[in-house]
Amino acid sequence: MQLPAGNLWVFGYGSLLWRPGFAYLEKQRARVFGYHRSLCVWSWHHRGRPESPGLVLGLDAGGSVLGMAYRVAASAREATLEYLYGREMVTPVYAPRLVRAETAEGSVQALTFTVDRNHDQYAGRLPLAKALAVVCDAQGKSGQNREYVLKTASTLHELAVRDPAIQRLAGLLHDRGG
Repeated sequence: MQLPAGNLWVFGYGSLLWRPGFAYLEKQRARVFGYHRSLCVWSWHHRGRPESPGLVLGLDAGGSVLGMAYRVAASAREATLEYLYGREMVTPVYAPRLVRAETAEGSVQALTFTVDRNHDQYAGRLPLAKALAVVCDAQGKSGQNREYVLKTASTLHELAVRDPAIQRLAGLLHDRGG
């Protein structure tokens, strides 16, 4: 994949919304077409372990997704790419891609990480009860899986982004003392 020269745009749809982990010059709400946010990735590292996987978000094929586009200065580009690849590519369940992100100021080419449906960590669409059971019990290097879902749901709410699946799961987690 050839990235455009100069400033780097990064599209976030999950934990990058509440913990980008890199410096950026600006951020803008953005929509990407052709993908949707889905709790469809078995987490063997950050929010679970191979013997007790968690669930994290991926950009899965179809629909559209509202998230955040971050503009990173050209001078911070290499450090940001190193950080993002280290964070997102612990295993090859994600495929780095350039997508067109539509912002209020026009479209930008942004780096994002989409799910590879052929990878062993692709969970697909799980029934809500199964997702709840997994998320309640899983914990990985980056913390509890329930925390990941609740922080994502809270941030989406703050951004006025509707995501019924995440909101339903977060509501059930709250009901269970989350």
